[in-house]
Amino acid sequence: MFKSLYSAEGSKINHSGRSHVGETMQLEGDLRSSGSIDIAGLINGNIFVSEMTVTETGSIRGTVEAATIEINGHVEGKILADSVIVGKTAVIKGDIFFKNTLKTEEGADIDGYIKRANNGKSNSEEDIAIEEIVERSESAPKPIHVVQQKKAV
Repeated sequence: MFKSLYSAEGSKINHSGRSHVGETMQLEGDLRSSGSIDIAGLINGNIFVSEMTVTETGSIRGTVEAATIEINGHVEGKILADSVIVGKTAVIKGDIFFKNTLKTEEGADIDGYIKRANNGKSNSEEDIAIEEIVERSESAPKPIHVVQQKKAV
């Protein structure tokens, strides 16, 4: 009835490690995998995977963390990845944080904040300059209001 994961010789059959959530499947809850996954159905929950592809029919409501992610469907939630590819049919409602690369095709609909994560490096020169401006404005002396006296005529 069920096929064994082992061949007749007893050696383990090679498996790609790629999982698939089909178009007719709906998953409620968090999903974690050290492998890759293709999403064609609906997931209501957070996803933590190595590599992920959201097809045109795929939809996610929750935070997504992956090393590499390609989005062609719908994502509603925060995206954190080393490399992000946003296809022309993608609809994203949430913030995108990427470390290395972000590629976006013309036609993609993104409603959120896009920011490059600092890759574990010290603050960039721009971040340091902004911090210095903020610190200067906080420590700047308060303006003195001068009241002019009017003479009676």
